[in-house]
Amino acid sequence: MLPSAALEVNDAATGDAQGVYRARIGGTTRTASSFEGDAMTREERQKLIEQYKDGYNEVTRSLEGFPKESLTAHPIAGKWSACEIVQHLADSEGYSAIRLRRLLTEDRPAIHAYDEAAWATQLAYNERDLAPALDSFRGARGTTAQILERMTDEDWQREGTHPEHGRYGAEDWLRIYAAHAHNHASQIRRLREALAAVAK
Repeated sequence: MLPSAALEVNDAATGDAQGVYRARIGGTTRTASSFEGDAMTREERQKLIEQYKDGYNEVTRSLEGFPKESLTAHPIAGKWSACEIVQHLADSEGYSAIRLRRLLTEDRPAIHAYDEAAWATQLAYNERDLAPALDSFRGARGTTAQILERMTDEDWQREGTHPEHGRYGAEDWLRIYAAHAHNHASQIRRLREALAAVAK
């Protein structure tokens, strides 16, 4: 597994398709579930852990200077607003934290999917204050980072099953969520660029 391989979210109409993450390696695209047998070295894992730990800071950096009055705007048709992205991060990161804990404490747990678009709409993502969502995101990352740093080689081989992708291991989890916040930070930056283009 190349340590520099970047996982990316597959943009859907509202934000990202639940559970559809891809890594591009040597010009090929692979889903997170197709990494069976590609065990990481300790150095590769540590690099991704450091990226995971930086995720909250990367998102807050992407929000610096973002016009407050435009946080709920949709300058890119069919895509989430900055507010919706942050609310998604709060929920998704909390959900992902539970996924990791289940992988570590249960025997081959079923890793459940959920409907991100439905959550965004029915939980009023675009109508809620960002501050509690950012606090929740930071807390989920902080407590989970503590667990990641304590995991043994045996822990990293634990796995469960995902309804869409089949085998879902602890290393698959790390590959996905090390990139998750950074991908959304990039989305926020694209929104800001789109807003600037409209203002010209």
